[in-house]
Formats: sequence, C-alpha cells, structure tokens
Amino acid sequence: MKHRTLFAQRVRKLRKAAKLSLENAAERGNITGNFWGDVERGNKVPSLDTIVAMAKGLALPPSTLLLLEREEDPRDIRKRIDSLLTKSNRSNLKWFTALSRFSSNPESPDRLLDPSDAGA
Repeated sequence: MKHRTLFAQRVRKLRKAAKLSLENAAERGNITGNFWGDVERGNKVPSLDTIVAMAKGLALPPSTLLLLEREEDPRDIRKRIDSLLTKSNRSNLKWFTALSRFSSNPESPDRLLDPSDAGA
C-alpha cells in the first residue's frame, strides 16, 4: 500500500476519532474542506506546512499524523495468534500457569509451584 493511502487513512481515522466533521477539522486547521477531503481520499499529497495545519485542526502533534501503521485484517491477526498458540510448547504452558497462580496471589510465592511438581 502506498504511503499516500496510509496517510489518508490515518487522517480520516484520527478525524473521526475526534468526532469532527471534515469541514470543522479543515476550518480549525485553516485549510479548505475540499483540500482536506482530497487528502483523505488520497488524491492530494499535503506539504509539510499542510500536515502541520491538519494536525492543528485535529489538536494533535504533527508526528501523530505520520505514524503510518499498516491496518491489518482481523482474520490475518487471528491466523498469527493461532499459529503462535500452536507453536507454544508444554514448558511455556507451565510458565504461564505459574505466572497466573502468582498473579492471583502475589504474597504467596509457593503458589508458583505446581502441586504435581512437589516431589521433583
């Protein structure tokens, strides 16, 4: 995906999260609503000055607009989680079980021990 598209998605997502209309955000940043819309659609590439103005319109630091993370499909995330769970081995499971026991009662370190391991 092109950086322009990622930027456009980021700006739209941040604007909607701020519950601002396109026109209100543009007015707050002192740029035209038409240009803001073109940026959100990926039709225009903003200059550095315009990025700063858009950030002002969203009441965010300009660097926030430039955090271009790739949006991931939830199905892809689920596949990666399933793969990691499949790869985990029995010792990892024991470690997580011990950690769970400890977190439920941190004052009792002996709770880290599995009763079946008591004789070992």
